[in-house]
Amino acid sequence: MTAHISIPLFQRAIKQRYRLVGHRCHECGKINFPPKGVCKYCRASSSFEEIKLSGRGKVYSYTILAAGGAPPEFAEEALIKDSYPVVLVELEEGPKIIAQLVDVPDDGVRIGLEVEAVIRRIYVEEEVIRYGYKFRPIPVKS
Repeated sequence: MTAHISIPLFQRAIKQRYRLVGHRCHECGKINFPPKGVCKYCRASSSFEEIKLSGRGKVYSYTILAAGGAPPEFAEEALIKDSYPVVLVELEEGPKIIAQLVDVPDDGVRIGLEVEAVIRRIYVEEEVIRYGYKFRPIPVKS
């Protein structure tokens, strides 16, 4: 059993799923991601501008999901990998977003780990591959 997201609903979210497009509120100047009809900070609903987020940030918090705790659409992946990290990332522009961490470093996940968004396969539903953002560590330059 998977959480059903219809193809039209999925397609309407492509800007945020593939390009990390958020909305900057003209009232308070804060960035809302994912975009909503009302600013989550000041509750204004009058005017927004689209803004492409950098996709770069730091791990703010994280958890490790095991096979029994994974959402239904990720059950197959959890069985293959046994467990995987899900991170709360604070983006450079301010919003915090949740996603899976891939290419986990040998020393594991840690708060403050610098990461960047990458587009990866999320799951398959209705014979359509659903892509979206995940995060990976930014390689440390020596």
